[in-house]
Amino acid sequence: MKNLITKNLLKMAVAGINILMLSSCNGIFDEIYDQPKEIVPTKGQLVIDATSWADWYYIDLDKLHQLTINGDEEALRKAQTEFTAYPIPMEPTGDKVTTPVTDKKTGQYMYWFDVFGAGIENNTFSYFTPTAAQAAPDNWTIAVHRNNVRTNGGAVLETTYTSMDELPETSESFHNMQFTEDEWTVNEVWDSQDQGMLMGYVPSQGIEINRVLSSWLSMKIPPMPPAFSLNNHVFILRLKDGSYAALQLENYLSQSGKKCYLTINYKYPY
Repeated sequence: MKNLITKNLLKMAVAGINILMLSSCNGIFDEIYDQPKEIVPTKGQLVIDATSWADWYYIDLDKLHQLTINGDEEALRKAQTEFTAYPIPMEPTGDKVTTPVTDKKTGQYMYWFDVFGAGIENNTFSYFTPTAAQAAPDNWTIAVHRNNVRTNGGAVLETTYTSMDELPETSESFHNMQFTEDEWTVNEVWDSQDQGMLMGYVPSQGIEINRVLSSWLSMKIPPMPPAFSLNNHVFILRLKDGSYAALQLENYLSQSGKKCYLTINYKYPY
């Protein structure tokens, strides 16, 4: 009996460790130590706590530009740091489907990922549950969810520049280059870290993302916990109205070490 209890306790301990490892986008010891001061954005910069698994956050570059022109520093600072969370729909609107879905249906896609073996590139479809479409504000330019980014009808080009100061004076030299629009995905926007992750099962939102812009923050599994890498190249965004912006991810860590806490440099209009 004693040996059985010991074995069960060991199993629970291992499961707990795995949960902590898989949730590594969040600081494990945030509640134990005093929190350092928050990051204060400079001119042409945004700071977004995008650590939530369940929310999208929207950026309106035109609003930021108007606030800059108006000289309303208090409102501008608020717009640079405070973002409304738009939850990813989770409530089912229909029955679960176990056969692969071939068209662009909004909902939750459950996939098995080989997190402890060949890596997350090795994955297989498990089932699909339809949900409502993702909500969004009336006006927005890009949206971020952890290491995912999507545009509002835009397209993106990655440059070789690693500083906003290195950019040409105008975006004209980029206009005839190849820009990439958003693409449909069913297994990249991971939106839950429940206990199913212990077995490699992770639900994802079916939605369009921009893979070029999303490449500014990459996640690799293995190793465990996941390894993140920052691509500090400047990206050029062509908005759906034909205007241009420059974007760069400067940092993805909070002062306390939380991952997916984004500091973004921007230039708009460009």
